[in-house]
Amino acid sequence: MQGAKVFHIMANLSDKNEFNVAGKYYVDSQCIGCALCTQTAEECFALSDTGCAFVQKQPSGDAEDAKCVEAMESCPVQAIGNDGE
Repeated sequence: MQGAKVFHIMANLSDKNEFNVAGKYYVDSQCIGCALCTQTAEECFALSDTGCAFVQKQPSGDAEDAKCVEAMESCPVQAIGNDGE
């Protein structure tokens, strides 16, 4: 299958998309734009004009961090990562 997109088992830090703000959470190029993360943690995730999700703000506080973890665990293509920074 030439040209088919290959999905990784988990988010890949070296493949994070250009829209993410610096910090421990990120979205990589596997994102399919389903917007589940933006609904789960709307303070932290947004969709770009190209339909790819990104981290617009790193979580501040335990409540926002918990929502980011929920979004990461719910992502259908595992495009959200946490590099631990």
